[in-house]
Amino acid sequence: MRFRHQDGTVVHLGYCSNVHQAEDLEGVVAQLAQYAEPVRERLGVDRLGLGLWLARDVVSALVADAGELSRLKSELAARGLETVTLNAFPYAGFHRDVVKKDVYLPDWADEARLEYTLDCARLLAVLLPDDAERGSVSTLPLAWREPWPAERAGAARSALDRLADGLAAIERGTGRRIRVGFEPEPGCVVETTTQAVRELGGLDPERLGVCLDACHLAVQFEDPAAALNRLSEAGIPVVKLQASCAVEAADPTDVAAQAALRRLAEPRFLHQTRTAHLGDVLGTDDLGEALDGGLPAAPGPWRTHFHAPLHADPEPPLRTTAAHLTDVLAGLLGGPAAHCDHIEVETYTWSVLPEPPTDLPGGIAAELAWAGNRLTGLGLKEQPS
Repeated sequence: MRFRHQDGTVVHLGYCSNVHQAEDLEGVVAQLAQYAEPVRERLGVDRLGLGLWLARDVVSALVADAGELSRLKSELAARGLETVTLNAFPYAGFHRDVVKKDVYLPDWADEARLEYTLDCARLLAVLLPDDAERGSVSTLPLAWREPWPAERAGAARSALDRLADGLAAIERGTGRRIRVGFEPEPGCVVETTTQAVRELGGLDPERLGVCLDACHLAVQFEDPAAALNRLSEAGIPVVKLQASCAVEAADPTDVAAQAALRRLAEPRFLHQTRTAHLGDVLGTDDLGEALDGGLPAAPGPWRTHFHAPLHADPEPPLRTTAAHLTDVLAGLLGGPAAHCDHIEVETYTWSVLPEPPTDLPGGIAAELAWAGNRLTGLGLKEQPS
């Protein structure tokens, strides 16, 4: 789906395929027919954006075989799908029974992370539609916060310089500009926009910036306007927005709220939980820790890193941070200039909801419709194919 901002910028809206379990090429191709094309049909549009997550083994196979890459591009086109962005945060194993902190490995001090990210950029340069201005790749915010000794931080900084050089070489060779966005996340070396300015300042702004995840921003209790202004003043572009909602318990002392939260404390993904107290943000690394006494239950509220469907309310009395996401969209796209042109709905947690959906394509389509309505409400015009 494409929308045009008043300044003429084409804004791409799609959803991220990391919601689907596929870590080989055949699985990736199959999910296009099983899920992505039905989502497009539910929306009644001729073209749908799909932000691909390609595990390391899939990327290696596509880099090694141009014919297979051409096949993937043809499959996307035949099903009315287009790809302008890749999610290169998870490296592999994103749908194992237990993922938790393994999702941050390898980190940016490991050469494997640089190689994987550049390979993703090379693939995206081929997959990009001919009329797309540029592509984006999202990645982790350097590493989990510990251990992060000075020598690893130095190795990561060197890798980022080489990343910028590699992206420049891809542009020279293909004529396609690919930007990489580092995604601040609670508990990581870069968990806030303040830390993004500290850790990512001085990098090549033409090719490196942030991928802003609205769920993460809300969990850290960051004010959208202040966060966006902070990045702008530092010259750090928002190369991609992940349109996502956190779960909030307005009163975490409420027995019903605690019971509903307990049903979200599942074993696969990490659900960092935060509360704001006397001007400070306090937190635990997982929801279970918070519920077991690791986080003050008053005065509240709690916000937890559980990507909730954009269009639906969670189990009462819980709610989502949809209003916060709406403010993020307004800050990026509500003014005379568009400050982001790639928006990706990234609710990867459908399978670990207390009641997983029986109609996943319908749920994803409803999320995209919700996001599209917010864009048109900001004055953007949906573009025909």
